[in-house]
Amino acid sequence: MTQSRAFAGWRVVAGAFLCMSTGFAIVYSFAAFFPSLEAEFGAQRGDTSLVFSIPAFLYFLLGLPAGLIGDRIGPRPVVIGGLLVVALGLVAAALARSLWQVYLGYSFGVGVGVGFSYVPSVAAVQRWFVRRRGTASGIAVAGIGVGTLIGAPLAHELIALIGWRSTYLVLAAITAVCALVAGMLVMPDPHHYGLAPDGDPPAESEIHRAPSGFTLAQAIRTGPFWAVYAAAFLMSFGLFVPFVHLVPYARDIGLGTGFGVFLITLLGVGSTAGRFLFASVTSWLGRRLSFAMMLLGAGAMSVFWSLSTNAPMLIVFALLFGAFYGGFVAIAPSLAADYFGGRSLGAIIGALYSGVGIGALFGSPAAGYAYDFFGSYAGAILGGAVLCFIAFAIMLATPEPSTWSAGRGSQP
Repeated sequence: MTQSRAFAGWRVVAGAFLCMSTGFAIVYSFAAFFPSLEAEFGAQRGDTSLVFSIPAFLYFLLGLPAGLIGDRIGPRPVVIGGLLVVALGLVAAALARSLWQVYLGYSFGVGVGVGFSYVPSVAAVQRWFVRRRGTASGIAVAGIGVGTLIGAPLAHELIALIGWRSTYLVLAAITAVCALVAGMLVMPDPHHYGLAPDGDPPAESEIHRAPSGFTLAQAIRTGPFWAVYAAAFLMSFGLFVPFVHLVPYARDIGLGTGFGVFLITLLGVGSTAGRFLFASVTSWLGRRLSFAMMLLGAGAMSVFWSLSTNAPMLIVFALLFGAFYGGFVAIAPSLAADYFGGRSLGAIIGALYSGVGIGALFGSPAAGYAYDFFGSYAGAILGGAVLCFIAFAIMLATPEPSTWSAGRGSQP
């Protein structure tokens, strides 16, 4: 492939954007299905929350094997295969006659499918850019925000028109089409095509040379790996609670299901804006400190949510929490690339995200069971805030990538 005026890396960004917007539109559409599933199967909130928490656990846990496979065979087949599994999971959920069948269909299908498509697409973008990595990564992961923005309201309208089962079938068809388009756009490393990152003319010695950096085995023996892992792990316990419980929370205080779905849409608006806004902040604040500020902001907004008892306060919470969540997701992959390079980046990002899966699995059901037992979400929300503040302190104590790399010299 010869270099053209339009740098091929932006095609990779577009493919990753479509991959993530599709997968996470399905993930976060769950908020619109919550009342239907609760009523259909007579389930408690903790049990219904597991429909969301199982896939969230799986797609973060499976990031490691997905990253390893993507590093070895390239991102394209993993992205296509993953999203097709999502589509199959939605079809199975549409046919479910009990809640455990929804777990098997939606939860495992979406969890496995997003798990195998997400990390390879994110990692592919990091390899195509260096100077513009923050911008490119911000655009790509903005797909998650757009998915959040459109998934719940689209599902809400479709459920009102055709019911929740038919809605799952419609979403399955859309996902299958997007799988093929996204997969064709996501390409392996630029060195496969005789190109250099950022569209720069490659030096002769760099043509067909694999990216440098750490292997996964080398990365997990470093302090920054475990600092980022611990921070993401702690934040994750409260991170996904709003995506599951804002709808019933709004209903509990008399604002209705429709307003709750509107709040999920606002989380998507804030998330999309945050990915662009905070990705640009990293150019002068630095990615490590910017990442830390996302943890602090999410904790502060969780405290604010615990005090929110009216529509204006919940609107402010949804927009700002969404923005910090979006910044967290946008900065994390680029921060990993800054520390560890591109050699085994898919596997490293997947390993870092595995801890997030544990928090995602337990955080939302714990909030649901806390409500079932105490009649309030306040304790669970404030607990998530405390964990965010601890994560912030951990990242403040972690050295900048440039300082850490200089201290290590040229050795991984």
